[in-house]
Amino acid sequence: MTGFDQHLTITTRRLLLRPFGPRDADRVRAIIESGAQFLPPGVPGHPSSVPQWLSYGVHELWRSGQGIHLAMVAEGTIVGAISLFKTVWGAGTAEIGYGVHPFHRGRGYAPEAVGGLTEWALTKGGLRRVELRANLDNTASLRVAEKAGFTREGLLRGAGVEEDGPHDLVVFGLLARDLAMGPPTMNGRGFGTGVRLESERLILRPFTGTDAKDVFQAVDGDPEINRWMPWADGYDLQRAYDWCTKFAHGDSVNGVQFAIEPKDGGRLAGSAGIQRADWERGDVEVGYWISPWARRRGFACEATRAVSTFLMMRGFHRVTLLAAVGNVASQAVARKAGFTEEGVLRGALPISGGISDAVLFSLLKGETL
Repeated sequence: MTGFDQHLTITTRRLLLRPFGPRDADRVRAIIESGAQFLPPGVPGHPSSVPQWLSYGVHELWRSGQGIHLAMVAEGTIVGAISLFKTVWGAGTAEIGYGVHPFHRGRGYAPEAVGGLTEWALTKGGLRRVELRANLDNTASLRVAEKAGFTREGLLRGAGVEEDGPHDLVVFGLLARDLAMGPPTMNGRGFGTGVRLESERLILRPFTGTDAKDVFQAVDGDPEINRWMPWADGYDLQRAYDWCTKFAHGDSVNGVQFAIEPKDGGRLAGSAGIQRADWERGDVEVGYWISPWARRRGFACEATRAVSTFLMMRGFHRVTLLAAVGNVASQAVARKAGFTEEGVLRGALPISGGISDAVLFSLLKGETL
């Protein structure tokens, strides 16, 4: 494959990504006249040039074989634009860029479009790597990359130039192998082994025997963990070691457990887990606990977002989270991570000393994390 399909069309939960064409003339004219700046590079500055641009100019990138510009359409309205460019077919790489109309920002359209086009590029498109670059001071763009499942890889100093001068660029990458995240099991249903995830401040990795001491010390005598986690009763170092070396790796089909490791060093920050994966229904549950020395730093929220993004990329459309009705801190994490409270499940959650009603939270694919 040495080029893109001229009629490439991609459908996500709320968006249609399609080539620009003559039918878009009135809408593009209105966008230009409004002064909104989000359309692909080369868009004319005067409305009279729009027909020529839609017939020829916007397709020049496609004709070169190095990329394609697509309209981002929601309910029949162009709400943004997204592009693949700088494609090197021999290396299987490309860069992705996007823009959203100011009136339609804050609705999660950008990560949904980026995720949809990237997933196509790394599967049907035949590429192995898609890169996204964002200004270091553009917090919104950095969050889009993270929500779309990209890994933050490095910083290019002064590599971006804006009207106010040079800007440092953060480089994000997503590889074809990231979509699977490890060898599949049971006809593709499973999380594989050795899965590692990254977020801005955290590495989520498999547990090892060296984590046993930190796990034990996090659980031993901590009132929060001992209040809500029934397995914490009578916890000792041997049980911690067995967990880190055996039980945390015991079921890669129905779930997977991650040790939360801060990138800036320091002790184990806690655990984030996936359980009860229903591959038929596309439904899965997440959970977490945070070590006493790592609390009040936003790690639980950041880890939950990273795990949820990974699950959406693996094909799940619904992620759930249960918190005991009295566990206000855990409920706050769920809300900050973008989950919606659905109701209370009676007697649904074992806690130390008995059974608790549980607040049910959910996150659907395409919703803003």
